[in-house]
Amino acid sequence: MTTSSTDALVRHFTDLRDGNHFGHVTRGAKEEAFAHAVELLDGPVRTILVELDAGLLRSTGEIDAVGTCREERGGLLAAWQLTWPEQRDAGISPISIIATFGAGFHHPHLRGATVGEWPLNVATKEHAEELAPTLRAIAEADMHNLVFQRDWRIVPELTTGGNDVPPSAPV
Repeated sequence: MTTSSTDALVRHFTDLRDGNHFGHVTRGAKEEAFAHAVELLDGPVRTILVELDAGLLRSTGEIDAVGTCREERGGLLAAWQLTWPEQRDAGISPISIIATFGAGFHHPHLRGATVGEWPLNVATKEHAEELAPTLRAIAEADMHNLVFQRDWRIVPELTTGGNDVPPSAPV
């Protein structure tokens, strides 16, 4: 059984295998697709940040978004940040969702400002079940990073069955 996020990983790895990004092969076309993806992400990202603001920050937060812009190294970046008084006073990073398309990257990626650790506070079966989306996101992020360290060939879904690798597949 696959999930929509697992399906997204398969799309991502298929792009690597096939040497394109949603059918785009030129950098210019991929950058246009990135800008469109940023537009599509805006609503869902803002919804998530508003929910965090209401649920954790007593609606004291401010959302700031930077649309698609060029980075110093030539890549593209877009970011959404949720800041609030205590965070600013502490001089720490805001909650961030960042879309990047690095100059040397084949396709774009998402990241946060500090993502890497997640609290484990489970004392009941219900607590464990509540973590399912987080556990899935962690496992899928690890899978992505393992492909990033090697290449798409470590994913059996792309090397056997319905997604057979074409003989001239780029690395």
